[in-house]
Parts: sequence; C-alpha cells; structure tokens
Amino acid sequence: MRATTIHAPGDIRLSDVPDPALSAPTDAIVKVVAGAICGSDLWPYRGAKAITSGATVGHECVGVVEEIGGEVRDFRPGDFVIVPFVHCDNTCAHCRAGVQSACVNAGHTRSGQGEYAVVTQADGSLVKTRGVPHADLVPSLLTLTDVMATGWHAAVSAGVRPGSTAVVVGDGAVGLCAVIAAARMGAEKVVVLSRHEPRQQLARAFGATHVVADRGDAAISAVEEITDGIGADAVLECVGTAEALTTARRAARPGAIVGYVGAGHGVEMPVRPMFEKNVGLVGGMAPVRRYLPDLLDLVLEGAIDPGRVFDLTLPLDKVAEGYRAMHERRAIKVLLQP
Repeated sequence: MRATTIHAPGDIRLSDVPDPALSAPTDAIVKVVAGAICGSDLWPYRGAKAITSGATVGHECVGVVEEIGGEVRDFRPGDFVIVPFVHCDNTCAHCRAGVQSACVNAGHTRSGQGEYAVVTQADGSLVKTRGVPHADLVPSLLTLTDVMATGWHAAVSAGVRPGSTAVVVGDGAVGLCAVIAAARMGAEKVVVLSRHEPRQQLARAFGATHVVADRGDAAISAVEEITDGIGADAVLECVGTAEALTTARRAARPGAIVGYVGAGHGVEMPVRPMFEKNVGLVGGMAPVRRYLPDLLDLVLEGAIDPGRVFDLTLPLDKVAEGYRAMHERRAIKVLLQP
C-alpha cells in the first residue's frame, strides 16, 4: 500500500510499504477514506522530536472496515468508523475511570496518512456512524479522532462552567476546537489568543467573544482588562511550549484550573507561582474514546461543525506539500484523501 513516511526533518515522502496484516484476533484493518496532518506531526518534521527513518506516520483517520480478527464482535467489513488516535479495550480499570488514553492494552494509529490502518482492540476503540456519512460530514468526523476530542478534553479538564470566562491559549486546530468546547459548555466569555486573521475569524465563528493578538505581558494585560483584573476562571492550554504554559498559568485567576492538552516540549512545571495562586494543572493526552459518542451526536445533529478547521484538502500524493503548508502556517489543518 501507499503510506506517508518520514526520513529526516523536513523529509516527508509517500512510499510503498507492506500491506497491513492482522496480528491479533482483536485487530481490525480500516481502509482510510480521509486522513489528516496533526500539529503534533510537525514536531518531528521540524526536528524537535526523534525520528525513526522510514517510519509510517499519521494518527488521524476515518474509513471503512476492511477486515476483522476472529474475536471482533461489534464490527463488520463495510462499517464506516471513526478511529481514535489511541486505541483501547474500553474495559480495563483505567478505561472505566475515563482515561482510555492510558489503557493497559493501548495501541496507536500508525498509518493514518496512508491507504490502510490497523486498529488494535477494535471493539473497544472504534465507533461506527449511522450508515455511510455524506461527504460533507467527513471533515467534522475526522476531527473527532483527535483535535475536537482534545479541545474538549482541555475544556473538561479546566472545568469550564456556564457563565464562566475561559481563555484559550493556541489558535491551531486544537485551540480552535477548544473554543467550540468552551462555548458549548456555556462560558460567557471565550477569549482566544491568536495573531492570525483567518484563525481569528474562525475562532469568532466558533464562539470566541474576544480575540487577543498579543503575547507575553501584553497578552496578560489584555486578559486582565477583559476580566476586570480578576483573571480567567478556566484556561485551556493547547500548544505545549514553555511560553504557552507560562501565559496560561498567568492568565488564570487564583483558584482556577489550567487544562493542558498541548504535547509538552521543553516545558518545566512552574510549581511555586502556581502554588502561590492556588492554580491547578489538569489534563494530558486526550481519552478520545471517552468523548467520541457524545461528540458524534453533536456533529450529526449539526450542533458543532469542527470540520471547518480543515482549510486545505490534498490528495495523498501531495502530502509533503501539506506538511510544508502547515509548517509555514499557510494552512490551519490539512485533510488528505487517499
């Protein structure tokens, strides 16, 4: 099959790789209908994360079940499914506690930017749609594999409540989806930190009431002005850098929670300042499977439309251009069609 591979920083290729095979009776093989490039894929692309040369990449995909293992009971070939980027059995103690991303039998999607993907623990991981969805719904369904669920996890972790003020740090796909989540959960003020006009416009369409284009001290001053000097009731950190986390904890009012979902790089915990303000830090890798059924209902009902974060669609053989477009911030998020 054809799949995206990474060979060195900046070196993305579409390669011929062996066809996937079932390795356990709980596996399924999914024929990818749509895949995506994630902001976290840019870390190795930019040389900020170790690379195994020739490894397949891509952890976001939706598609049609092609083959199932002998112990898969809930799915059949032909089912259209959403594939959480972390696979889980959905029955272990951690899964039952709502932390499916830490399942004792966890697996990960490895070739979502390809023609086929293997899903481990298929019965626990996959969620099927009500028949084959209309093509217009596919982008929003694709966000449920990661970025929409991750933005939702940020809002849940931060404790967004009706009537509250939420600040979203980050204007990538996860940050924009976090805006959707905060607005949906009833925040009265949703402040997004963004310096890019197209992203600002989309954030407002998703429910942001305020946009702050500053960084550092100026951004904190703007948040203080919006909140009458109090600070945010909930802060959603959706980047994963030291600067973003510093901004997040400074924007929080005393007693608030920072919901962090940005995959950390070069981040050290600012324990003392958070201790002094009683600011908590909650979050981590999103348990996508936990949120997927409810988010699927919201998409199918037309209550949310997170697929708008995809502003560039490319055929799979143009995947390298997709990476360049996101790296250069010419695109928010790229959808790939095999």
